[in-house]
Amino acid sequence: MNRPPALLWFAVLLLLLLPTAAGRVLLDLVGGVALVLLGLPLLLTGLGWIGWKVLQARMITCPACGTASVKSVERCPACGTSMPVGSTASASANDAVPASDVTIDVSAQEVNSDS
Repeated sequence: MNRPPALLWFAVLLLLLLPTAAGRVLLDLVGGVALVLLGLPLLLTGLGWIGWKVLQARMITCPACGTASVKSVERCPACGTSMPVGSTASASANDAVPASDVTIDVSAQEVNSDS
């Protein structure tokens, strides 16, 4: 393979080290590329997380078999059970009252034993 001549490397190094307009443009270009390479994965991760949350909000779980499908279906595509209308299984679980907030009323009844 042909190697670039040492004079080319010296010219690039000289452009970077000397405070010229060309060296400054080259450093700004390298800095911009580095910023894009660091910021792009973060941006794509954030967009993917938002997309995942939107997709989860549009899903409903079958009460019989647990298969997830979109909310607009009337029957489960896996088992054929009719899907609950207007509420999801996860929403009903979130609306449940915690056991510590529930009281149980007990009333005693007298039992007649005629034996």
